[in-house]
Amino acid sequence: MQRREVRLDDDSRAVAKIICVGRNYAAHVKEMGSETPAEPVFFLKPPTALACPHEGELLIPEALGELHHEIELAILLGRGGKDVTAREAAKLIEGFGVAMDLTLRALQTKAKKARAPWAVAKGFDGSGPVGAFVKTPADAEAAMAESVAGDRALRLEINGEIRQEGRTAEMLFRPEELIAHASRYFTLEPGDLFFTGTPSGVGPLFSGDKIVASIEGLPELRFTIRR
Repeated sequence: MQRREVRLDDDSRAVAKIICVGRNYAAHVKEMGSETPAEPVFFLKPPTALACPHEGELLIPEALGELHHEIELAILLGRGGKDVTAREAAKLIEGFGVAMDLTLRALQTKAKKARAPWAVAKGFDGSGPVGAFVKTPADAEAAMAESVAGDRALRLEINGEIRQEGRTAEMLFRPEELIAHASRYFTLEPGDLFFTGTPSGVGPLFSGDKIVASIEGLPELRFTIRR
């Protein structure tokens, strides 16, 4: 079985599970015609969804249907926990990185209309490309008054055109709040990844599209989509 790992500075970390958050930016909630959630909306991607295609190609077969992009701040846990507080959650974080939550949009829409689960639309192979991670700043806990993620600019370019822009400060639920809330339901483990939601501007991807996903202060994620 292939081991799933991400880069963390000059080292690597094995990935346990991928916990994703939906509807965490107000502008994205509006563009999707959804209601603003009263608490975080979670879904999971299996470890096999992970891809690290930096400067390479990512194959998502055309037969799977319409493919959409969603840039996200990703968080890597260095320690686990259960029923943790937001302050305790901040101490579990080992690093930050750039990720994309790729979505089979037509399949997801069909499932929603049928009131059926849409795990396949979010959890297919390659649906979670990530870049390299950098370790959490030593003073991250001191920034808890605002958020461990601070106020970082996010930007997604496709073929040189800006498709998505936003700031991490626009999150409805801060990363440490997301981690604490998730720990009520899931036992958190070292190597867990959190995808923290996307700003507005989501849209389709086509074969040959060249992607540059960037978040202020983090390594860029660059790759080409093949269908």
